[in-house]
Amino acid sequence: MIEFYEPMLYLSTPEHPNTMGVLAVLTEAVDGELLRDAVEELRTRFPYFYVKAEQRENDLLPVPNELPMTVRNTWSPIMLNAKESNYHLGAWKYEGKRLAFEITHALTDGAGVLPYFKSALYLYLSRRTGQRFDPEGFRLPGDDIPETETGNPFAGLDIDAAEAPLYAKETEKDFCRLNDGTDHDARITYIKLPEEQLMQYCRDFDGSPNTFLAVMLARAGRRCDPASEKTISVAVAIDHKAMLGNRDNYRMFANVAELAFPKSRPLDDLMKTCTVARGQLMLQAQPENSLWAMKQRKQTYARLAQLPLETKLGALAKSAGSPRWSLSISYANSRSFGPLDPYIEELYLLSEPGVTDVICEVACINHSFFLAVGQNFSSDRLMDAFLGELASLDIGYEVTGREPLRLCGFEAFGARS
Repeated sequence: MIEFYEPMLYLSTPEHPNTMGVLAVLTEAVDGELLRDAVEELRTRFPYFYVKAEQRENDLLPVPNELPMTVRNTWSPIMLNAKESNYHLGAWKYEGKRLAFEITHALTDGAGVLPYFKSALYLYLSRRTGQRFDPEGFRLPGDDIPETETGNPFAGLDIDAAEAPLYAKETEKDFCRLNDGTDHDARITYIKLPEEQLMQYCRDFDGSPNTFLAVMLARAGRRCDPASEKTISVAVAIDHKAMLGNRDNYRMFANVAELAFPKSRPLDDLMKTCTVARGQLMLQAQPENSLWAMKQRKQTYARLAQLPLETKLGALAKSAGSPRWSLSISYANSRSFGPLDPYIEELYLLSEPGVTDVICEVACINHSFFLAVGQNFSSDRLMDAFLGELASLDIGYEVTGREPLRLCGFEAFGARS
């Protein structure tokens, strides 16, 4: 039986690939050979990302994959866990000045993948520029890999003794859908916002980047469908590892706090709406909630261990694809790449909408916020409404791109050995 803190690979399926990643736009065109060299050199420092899925008895486990990780000069997606990706669970791609790393979200989260992406850029830009960058803050080949990074992230905590938290928000069952009737035609909009201006609004209106953007998107959703009586439900990603004191571990322990914007609560008063949203978030983002969530996860692993592998795959695939919220927001800490900052023009976190109609991934670097807003429909109506909300506050946004959302898919698990 796998431990509760090990990756649950069943959460990625062909129907629900559950792919996430990081995208950077550099100041110069990407040299593919140098990037391939950097990616391969990092294998010794991040062995847990150079893996394939293997069936062992009644479980799927990530095991070492000696084949090279693919680095392709195209933006077209491929299938992870397949021959075209050398059976890796992650893959690189580049085109012009931009490059991206994509990986199954079942293996890691934004906090886990950013150190790897930063280190890859460190090695690549060292070769590309001939510069000797200060290595402080980067994880590089030759470094020791600490136990906190790869072991049980909750060692020393009495998870079994956790008690139900005093406050747990009930999930909205009948929430407002924003898919505009054109499902399964995913698009992504890239937006740049001035950090100083957005943070000033957060200070003025008692918000945070998460809650402020949640309010702006909820207002846009309400503007697009003013007749709907349903609650706009927003999931805000939280990192249970960080909540319980371990920010270093690579494994995926993200979950969400849930914000509700019912029709009965007008969104016109921005300060009041932000204050209410922030209060909802603070009540849920507490260590006792995270400890309780880990107890539930541990019990789930124990129950799944009793089921045949095919049953687990089918049940989790069905559950993973069920819509849960109108919107989702995730803000991974990416504030600086240190000496690499001057070589990076834009930085985005990527993720599939999956169980929500719209997902807003937030990154911050070089005094700007970068939003990657993915949606599972083709219409630009919601995004135009969101930009209208930003313009109403005189926030100087820039739309840096709109395109189909082309993340890697996922091949079905087989009985390969």
